[in-house]
Amino acid sequence: MNDFRTGYIAIIGRPNVGKSTLVNALLGQKIAAVSPKPQTTRKRQLGILTTDKYQLVFVDTPGIHSARHKLGEFLNQEAQESIAGVDVILWLVDSSVKPTEEDKQIALLLSKLPRRTPLVLAANKMDLVPADALTRNLEAYQASVKKDAKVVSVSATHTMHLDDLVELLVSLSPFRAPEFDEEQVTDSYERDIAADLIREACLNHLREEVPHGVGVRVDEFTERANGMLYIAATVFVERNSQKGILIGEGGQMMKSIGSAARKEIEDMGGRKVFLELRVKVLKDWRNDEGAMQRLGYRMGKKKRK
Repeated sequence: MNDFRTGYIAIIGRPNVGKSTLVNALLGQKIAAVSPKPQTTRKRQLGILTTDKYQLVFVDTPGIHSARHKLGEFLNQEAQESIAGVDVILWLVDSSVKPTEEDKQIALLLSKLPRRTPLVLAANKMDLVPADALTRNLEAYQASVKKDAKVVSVSATHTMHLDDLVELLVSLSPFRAPEFDEEQVTDSYERDIAADLIREACLNHLREEVPHGVGVRVDEFTERANGMLYIAATVFVERNSQKGILIGEGGQMMKSIGSAARKEIEDMGGRKVFLELRVKVLKDWRNDEGAMQRLGYRMGKKKRK
């Protein structure tokens, strides 16, 4: 075990660059919700990849962005706290575009970190951009951060060059015994992942004005005598108009969301699921710290400057 490496890898990036897609691809199974909508990830989650030679513990973080409400502040806080004390920071960027203002905000944050923490710049979505544009965009990202970075281009969706990325991350990880059992792939409970998969189904089915106002609370999570998993969950929205959209005409939207979520939960757990959903209005919950806590988003105390 003297040559075994264990590394904590914080994955940081702006919303919708593919952080959760990358974690799922690296693990070879789905543990994190994914959708085309920004801010799909709302909490830190560990993805654990173990072989007989190494254990990489990926810290999947919410996308750093310009916060417009208290939930946004929570997401930024979660992301920034996740990079403290890790072995390697993996900055995932969208290589098909030049750095945005949010990317520059991240670059500034990274520039302030201790130089001893290795930084890997992973250019995602390489399949979407010609080689010359990829080079120009990468140079712009490199120039934006005042810290040496190892660079690798990947496609999380098409699993391109992921072996190269893993090899690099292992080489930067310290010699250390594994901290998790080899069968464990995440620190999240099945109940919490189920809540995220329900929210993912909402994000994938709803129009632009609704998804970010959706929160999910699992009220019951029990295994019945016949081996079927029974889940009852409440989907919260911020306005009555959103409730109508979520339910849909004749309840069709909620049926579609429930069917999609149930299939994902069954695929995750390998057993039949009975999923019961209800919808409630929790007015302006993203700006109400008490309501946020009831949905599992607990704001930490801000440090004094």
